[in-house]
Amino acid sequence: MSSTQSLNLKYLSSYSSEVQSQVRMMIEKDKLGQFLLKKYPYKHKVSNDKQLREYVMELKNSYLKKSSPISKIVFDPKIHVVNNALGLHTFISRVQGNKLKSKNEIRISEIFKSCPEPFLQMIVVHELSHVRFKDHDKAFYKLCEHMLPDYHQLEFEMRLYLTQVELKGKIY
Repeated sequence: MSSTQSLNLKYLSSYSSEVQSQVRMMIEKDKLGQFLLKKYPYKHKVSNDKQLREYVMELKNSYLKKSSPISKIVFDPKIHVVNNALGLHTFISRVQGNKLKSKNEIRISEIFKSCPEPFLQMIVVHELSHVRFKDHDKAFYKLCEHMLPDYHQLEFEMRLYLTQVELKGKIY
């Protein structure tokens, strides 16, 4: 077995063996980074938490005007992409006096400070969809696709990007 055949493509583990084989071939020929750079030549310009909040709120106000408010939106350096996915949406409930207070928070892994804008948009759409739907069910993905019609393709290519970063280093 060659070294690329034994390569653990953890970000692509749910994809078919044919897809994984094609990706391994691209890695072996050092073509994955070139593919991504050709398709996505520029990284986004959202560089801090304030800009991220503005970016997220613009999408939220376009698609989820009547949903619950979001109290915190940040790039989080503590999120490990494999263990905690790409970002986190947390719904926190606290009792204050005789009232139940709840907050929505969106935290996006700091690794996405340096990625193409469509990948950041896909992650934001995913986390915003959790404001309305907690589970990854049919309704959740339907909302993702409503906000971003090529959601699934972008998710796949973002996983290619994570594979590239892990195996060969950053390209942006």
